[in-house]
Amino acid sequence: MATAADVANVSTRRTTSFHSIVSAIWGSYFFRKFLRALATIFIVTTIIFFLVRLLPGNPIEIYVNQLVVTYGMPVHEAKDQAAALFAIDLEQPVILQYFSYLQNLAQGNFGQSVLSPGTTVTEVILRFLPWTLFSVGTGLLISFSVGVLLGVIMAYRRDSFLDHGFTVVSSIVSSVPDFLIGLLIVVWLGVQWKILPIAAMRGAYSSGMVPGLNFEFFLDALFHGALPISTYVLTSIGFWMLSMKSNTISTLGEDYVTIAKARGLKEWRITTAYVGRNAILPLFTILTIRIGFVVGGSLLVEQIFEYGGIGRMLGQAINQRDYTIMQGIFLIITFSVIFANFFADVLYGWLDPRIKLQDNEG
Repeated sequence: MATAADVANVSTRRTTSFHSIVSAIWGSYFFRKFLRALATIFIVTTIIFFLVRLLPGNPIEIYVNQLVVTYGMPVHEAKDQAAALFAIDLEQPVILQYFSYLQNLAQGNFGQSVLSPGTTVTEVILRFLPWTLFSVGTGLLISFSVGVLLGVIMAYRRDSFLDHGFTVVSSIVSSVPDFLIGLLIVVWLGVQWKILPIAAMRGAYSSGMVPGLNFEFFLDALFHGALPISTYVLTSIGFWMLSMKSNTISTLGEDYVTIAKARGLKEWRITTAYVGRNAILPLFTILTIRIGFVVGGSLLVEQIFEYGGIGRMLGQAINQRDYTIMQGIFLIITFSVIFANFFADVLYGWLDPRIKLQDNEG
């Protein structure tokens, strides 16, 4: 029969074990990073909610003014029609709207569009987000792949005419904003020189085209996304070229490269297995962060080319003060950026364990 001392010892061991598990979890580098990401999302979500409502005008006022000015409707009738039409009660105190928004958000409900009752924010995001992921993601992958390759060539041909030419070009295109390059494409190639059929390339795909997993639809989507993709490539490829060139030159001076050459290894093997692999490694973490900005980086470019992505939808929602659509898209942008940084931190910690030790010491 167990004595009181035995029961106390078992209870002490259980308490110690519980505290050990809690300490191990809390001491985890990845767990603390994850908690920080969640806290940041909550703070940014709160800020977005209140900032959206600080914008001048609201959807009801815009709709009422349109009815009064365009159709000559009396103000009180216009207000009654707006109140019956819109899926939001702006007369409710903001703090109550905020708690209601958090409650719905906790259930995975982004709400309904203010200007299109019956249409959920989730439906809008799922309809337009894939096109932005396709255009910006394709442009990012092309610029990364080509930029890395050209960066290696620049490093091996440093101080040559090719190196100087690529350096000048990459520096120029990296300093020009994406929306300015988009405007130049429209004005020069579309309007003045009439090289590109800008009007025919609007939208995400041609009218009458049935979306599907077939080669014809892929070519059509690629045709409509060609201008945004080209813009993203031009504005980001210079960064990858210069970064890869710098990393490659630094790697070429390492001792293990000198030893590999002394061993008589072939130049292509040294370039791929020793130089290229170590030089490109830091760029993967930067690529991870850049992926997080895929959604937010499309606003102006999609407006210029009339491309049917989430950036163009966000621009329309801002102009019309569709609060729920704005909040939903901004929340997606926040998620993508913060978790991209989280995965970048995780990747850094996996590649270099010293980062974990420094974080623990801090």
